[in-house]
Amino acid sequence: MFDIGFQELILILIIALLVFGPTRLPELGRSLGRAMREFRRASEEFRSTVETNLHLNEPDPVIAAPEPAAVAPAPAPTAPVTEPLPESVLNPYGEGSEPSPGEAYYAQRGSRLFHARTCGWAGRIPELERVYFKRVAEAKEQGFTTCPVCEPWEPA
Repeated sequence: MFDIGFQELILILIIALLVFGPTRLPELGRSLGRAMREFRRASEEFRSTVETNLHLNEPDPVIAAPEPAAVAPAPAPTAPVTEPLPESVLNPYGEGSEPSPGEAYYAQRGSRLFHARTCGWAGRIPELERVYFKRVAEAKEQGFTTCPVCEPWEPA
């Protein structure tokens, strides 16, 4: 980093001894050592915080390779299917986007809270991000906590 040789280092120490004196030089060395140690500790803490928040050291998820399928003879070409999909496949919950009465609670994937179906916050969860629960106990078993707005509960 710095091209300081032995002679230059001796010269710097002699000048420091003359400027600060023999009584204050050990105290100055100790305070410089403490400052460097504190700086190193703070930079290490900052680096670990950044790595934790950005998940830098976590390995990338391994995607399983599809199993090789047995080679089968190609089927004869057929006309494309033009039948529309049944309504139950396109919209499994009927007319509205609300689940059946059996699934009264839901949460957003990756969230910590679960909501009653009537909660105003629950309506903001996109359909594809919803995780449905039939009972409060089922949601709590999976690690979700109750919404402080609607406070879902079940009668005993």
